[in-house]
Amino acid sequence: MTFEEILEKPPYSLCKEEKEKLLTSRLTELTKLHREKCPEYRRILDAIGFDATDVRTYTQLPFLPVSMFKEHDLRSVPKEEVVKTMTSSGTTGQAVSKIYLDKATSTNQQKAMVKIVSEFTGSGRMPMIVIDCPGVIKNRAMFSARGAGILGFSIFGAKKIYALNDEMQLDVEALKEFLEKYKGQRILLFGFTFMIWQHFYKELLRLREDGIRFDLSNGILIHGGGWKKLTSEAVGRDEFHKRLEDVCGLKQIHDYYGMVEQTGCIYMECECGHLHASVFSDVIIRRGLDFSVAGIGETGIVQVVSTIPESYPGHSLLTEDEGVILGEDDCPCGRKGKYFKINGRLKNAEIRGCSDTYASKF
Repeated sequence: MTFEEILEKPPYSLCKEEKEKLLTSRLTELTKLHREKCPEYRRILDAIGFDATDVRTYTQLPFLPVSMFKEHDLRSVPKEEVVKTMTSSGTTGQAVSKIYLDKATSTNQQKAMVKIVSEFTGSGRMPMIVIDCPGVIKNRAMFSARGAGILGFSIFGAKKIYALNDEMQLDVEALKEFLEKYKGQRILLFGFTFMIWQHFYKELLRLREDGIRFDLSNGILIHGGGWKKLTSEAVGRDEFHKRLEDVCGLKQIHDYYGMVEQTGCIYMECECGHLHASVFSDVIIRRGLDFSVAGIGETGIVQVVSTIPESYPGHSLLTEDEGVILGEDDCPCGRKGKYFKINGRLKNAEIRGCSDTYASKF
């Protein structure tokens, strides 16, 4: 099955049996492709004695630990076909993943992301506020996960401003001017969780005490990058939502889960507070003792699969996150597919998300 065929399907339209058939077909093809095109990946499969004829479902396909992309250059295309190299977030001294994209994979990442996010924002582009600084995207050749997130979501913005300057301070006058100009219109806001809390919410709170208020009741906020620092401050999802609504009227807020190793296949949070897998990807929970597939409601290690990667063998990865599948095909929001939650990083795993690595400085 080609990726173009998958793109024709609405992102949350397939029930369990239909999606399993689609993923098994596509992911088996990608495993074969990368075995042929990536010598390092072929050696890994040979070392574990993988036999494709034994595969009945995509959960039986081999997976790579995400740390492999920190330790090895894994490419399934010639160097000259690489148009973009993306790097993961990391604290000072950490090795970072390097993900090599050719034109087709980069384009398909963007197409998948448009289909997914449009299910939550609508198809029209909106005036956009990026709750970050402009300096983060200066190196277009070597995208950081943070810069890639900003640029990826920027395609949903018609006009865009950065709410923060390069000193990570709120640009109050620019924000005032922007909100006045687009008064009454829906506005998209994007940022990473801790930065929104530290540099946006806390500053709006301080300004309110000085009699300065901003009305973002027409806004829709998408945020991601981890909750580690906020959880340590006893700020969870509900409190985060409540505080933002109180300080600026924001009601429509969606978290998302994603990683640079599988850009495009993000897992958006629905109105019920559940993260959802689209037709382009899936989540499998593995038991820590033997890596067998865990059942619904059972906590384990998060494995993610993606139908997109053709330029690198990133279609089946074992993360360093712990999570639990909450259900499948029966979320009250009406979207088909698995819905789940992330509990946090595995014990002794490196800090990794854009929000969490930034927050580690505080």
